[in-house]
This record gives sequence, structure tokens and C-alpha cells, in this order.
Amino acid sequence: MTSSRPSRCSRPSRVLRRALLPMMVATIMSTSAQAADLLTIANDALMNNAELASARSLTRSTEAGRDVEGADLLPQVTASGNLTHNRQYEAQSIPGQPQGDDNVNRVGVTLEATQALFNAIATRQVERSARQVDQQLYQLAATEQGVLISVSTAYFEILRAHEVLEARRAQERAINRQLEQAREQFEVGLIAITEVEEAKAAFDQARAVRIAAESDLQVRFEVLERLTGQRYESIDALGEELTIAPPMPLKRSAWVELAMQNNPRVLASQAGVEVSRSAVEIARAGRLPQVNAFASYNYADSDADRIDGHDSSSQVGVGVSMPLYTGGRTSASVRQNTYLLEASQYDFEDQRRSTIQDVRSSYTRVTNDVATVEARAQAVVSNQSALDATRAGYEVGTRNIVDVLNAEQNLYNAIAELASARYDYVINLLTLRQRAGTLDEEALAEINAWLDGGSVDLQLPDAAGNDPVMNIGERPTPQ
Repeated sequence: MTSSRPSRCSRPSRVLRRALLPMMVATIMSTSAQAADLLTIANDALMNNAELASARSLTRSTEAGRDVEGADLLPQVTASGNLTHNRQYEAQSIPGQPQGDDNVNRVGVTLEATQALFNAIATRQVERSARQVDQQLYQLAATEQGVLISVSTAYFEILRAHEVLEARRAQERAINRQLEQAREQFEVGLIAITEVEEAKAAFDQARAVRIAAESDLQVRFEVLERLTGQRYESIDALGEELTIAPPMPLKRSAWVELAMQNNPRVLASQAGVEVSRSAVEIARAGRLPQVNAFASYNYADSDADRIDGHDSSSQVGVGVSMPLYTGGRTSASVRQNTYLLEASQYDFEDQRRSTIQDVRSSYTRVTNDVATVEARAQAVVSNQSALDATRAGYEVGTRNIVDVLNAEQNLYNAIAELASARYDYVINLLTLRQRAGTLDEEALAEINAWLDGGSVDLQLPDAAGNDPVMNIGERPTPQ
């Protein structure tokens, strides 16, 4: 007879499955939670950035304003009506004739339609609105590129902070090993206590620098959250095989030409000149006549005695109005807007010169970054060789521990500076493209292809406020 009771051996397997289930779920979640790359975060910013959303709403408002101005050139139809009650309290009468009503109700309806045949002011206002739309579209493009460069800069500043932090952690571990070695040598009487104190001071300094680097990394993530409205726990890192090459095209003058053709701020400023020119034309149009075609229909009726039927009439015609003298308003308006046009032309020239300077400066920075990265890489090699030689000298007694600590600090400073130089190159290259007006999602996709070096995680201290690294160097200093 088979018992329905579960066997003893089946219970451990169930317990094991219950114990493994949370681990499996955690593994699946960690696998599915992938790090965000530059292109993904840039798209998030384009959808969620508050400054960009405001610029888009302003653009839609400007486009609607063009339709508002154009309405004056389209047919205008109005209908009006009235209903009145008249009461007469005293009335004179003619002998032998009946007296009229004391209470009379009247109703009237009027329908009017007008069509502008010639209205120079309205026509110029429509043209100005169209130019304002062009200007606002350029300003929107400038805002979009500004958001892209801000997000890209924030992204690579996180990666820069992470690599600097890794260098500082490695420096702290290396100095901690040197401190432990000094303590062991002191305990057997090989060195004096002063060398232990030197090592301890260097370790404390390295720890302080590492803590500051961790704080900087956390702050960099907050900047990215402000720009995109989203929090990222992990982002893709830059690969080691980054190609450091001069910007293409190679000539600085070619980048200036690109900027003059594509920079949205330059184009917006140029469109602003056209907007101001339209304002002058509107002011001058105040001297011209206005011609309108009109048609109207009137209907009236009342309940008065001795009146049968209703009254109705219609008329069609053309009206012309001509300003003869407006107290000097038109001439003053022309002068006012002429000065504003002159100011906008100076603003355009200032924007053009500023853009040329920015492009040239960015180009110089990128070309210098190429040489700087190469020099920083060689500095790392040289400082590593110097450290090895200093350590060898320390072993044979020709160097002291201060020399070793200084050599280690120089090495890790060189490593941090190399990482910083690589990110200077990337950020300055993107800035050059932005100032040339060629920064878009396609350009970011090219940079995004360089991200193949793992991921960088947001690291926060635990609830107790402890450092998110191992506790090292906590042995008391021997007395």
C-alpha cells in the first residue's frame, strides 16, 4: 500500500529550492539590469530634459503666433443681435386719432463680413511671424545641442571620476602595504619609528584623497539625474583601445566654415536680424492705405400696433482708409525699429566672432589633447620605472621610505592624469562638434561605439556611513 505522506528525502529538496529561489531571482534581475550607454541616456535627456521641453513649448507658441497674425488677412465674419423692450410713461396724442402702444418689443439682427484686399501692416506682420518661427527653430536646435553636450560631459565626467577613484584606491592599497612592511621592519629593529610615521602620514593622506574621489563620483551621478530626470545605477565605461586622433577635417578653417553654416546660435542670430528688419517694414507700412471689401445684412422687427412685417436691408462695398497724420507716431516707430535693426546686426556680428573664437579654441584643445594623452602615457611608464628603481634602492639601503612613498604617489598621480587627459580629449571633441553645429545623435553614436570597457556603478556609503571599500591600515602605530 502506497502512502500519500511525503517522503523524508523530499523535504530537504523543497527547503533547498526555497533557499535557492531568492538567489535565482537576484541573479535574473542582476542580469537583466544592464548598464546604460551614452546613446540611451542622451535619448532620455531629449525626452525628459526640462529646459528642452520648455524650448519646445515656446516653439509651438511661436508657430501658433504666426497663425494669429495671418488671421487678419482672412475673411472676418461677425453676427450681432439685440432684443429691446420700450415702455412709454407719458405720451402726447392727436385728437381724433388712436393713441399708440405704451409697451413695444423690438428685435434686430446684423450680419457683417469683411475681407482685406490690401493691408500692408498685416502682411508684414505675417512675414515677421514666419521669421520669428525660423529664429525659434534655430534656438530650439541650439538648446537640443546644449542638452546633448551637457549630458555627454556629465557622462564622461562620471567615467573620469571613476578612473581617478580607481587610481586613488590603488594608491591607498600600495601605501598601506608599504605601511605594513615598515611596521614589520620596525618591530624587528631594521628601521626607525620615523619611517613608520612617514608611511602612516602618507597613508592617511591617500585615504583622504580616496574619500574625496568617492564623493566626486557620487556627485557626478547626481548631475546626470538632473539632466535626464532619471537615476542610473550603472553606465557603460570607455574602452582601453580608444583611438586618439586629430579631429576631421584636419584644417581649423574647415571647422570655422562648418560653424558658420551649421551653428544654430549663429543662424538664430542671423534670423533675428531678419525679424528686426520686418519690424521696420511694419512701421513703414503705417503710411499706406488699407482696402477692405465688406458686406452686411440687417433685420429688424417689432410688435408695435399699426406696424406689419419687418425691415431688412443689405449692402456690399469696398472701403478705403488712409492715415494722413498720426501725431508723428509712424515716423517715430520707423526710427525706433531702425535702431533695433542696427542693434540686432551688431548682436549677429558679436555672435559670429564669438563662435569663430570658440571653434578655434576647441580645435586647439583637441589637437593638444592628442599630444597630451601620448605624453601622459609615457609619464606613466617613466614613473613606473622610477618606482621600481626606488624600491630596489630601498631594498639595498640607498633610498629611504620617503623616496618610495613619493615615487608611488608620482606614479598614481600620472595614472590619474592619463585618465583625465583621455576624457578631456573626448569631451573637447564633442564640444568642438557642438560649436560647429554638427553634434547630433549620429555623432553620439560614433562616440558610443567606444564604450566597451565594462561598467561603472553608483557607489553609496552604507547606512552606518562606512566607506564602500575594505578597512585597511587600522593597526595602531607602534610607540
